[in-house]
Amino acid sequence: MIKVVISGYGRMGHMVEDELKRRGIPLVEASEDIAAVPEETAKDCVCIDFTTPEAFRKNYKTIAKNFKGAVIGTTGWNDIAAEVITAFQQNGKPMVYASNFSLGVGAAEAAIAKVCEILRGAGYTPSIEEIHHIHKLDAPSGTAKTMGKIIEANLGKAPEITSVREGEVPGIHTVTLESSCDKITIRHEAYSRAGFAAGAVHAATLLETITGVHEFTELL
Repeated sequence: MIKVVISGYGRMGHMVEDELKRRGIPLVEASEDIAAVPEETAKDCVCIDFTTPEAFRKNYKTIAKNFKGAVIGTTGWNDIAAEVITAFQQNGKPMVYASNFSLGVGAAEAAIAKVCEILRGAGYTPSIEEIHHIHKLDAPSGTAKTMGKIIEANLGKAPEITSVREGEVPGIHTVTLESSCDKITIRHEAYSRAGFAAGAVHAATLLETITGVHEFTELL
């Protein structure tokens, strides 16, 4: 059975801890400073990271070097993705990352890809609205950016993305495809962060059976 160290012990860290307990997976440590986890401890553990873009940029080399593998739920590091992937590949460590670990989001993204494929060249204009809680640091969200890439790849047009920050909203993503004749809407609403934690822990259980670096949707 895997053992886990959580990097980042905020809201998502606590949700991951609850999911680990539910599934009977040992939590060795939850740390706000992942670099302080002893190498002897880290080498036998999977790291699940839900920190901030700044913290992950600082810590990814340590995670890649010291841990058996990693699940990265932190977003906002797309500009250094090549360096992050190389770090894990050079250390021979598996890594799974996602802008959103929700299984429902994965299904929504598959639907978006199929709809855009059908509508390519038919005169539809795409847009995305994402709504999140006021504590979220990055905008647009990583999920919205991923959906935008899916739309551009399959429809041939990049969507306009609108970001809203209000209250304690866990996450709402609405994709709209509109023509002069009609409008199609695909919407995913998270009721809580529990779905993100469940997906991240599921990804962690896959690390012992895979090699290399993967987006979560590749493994669904």
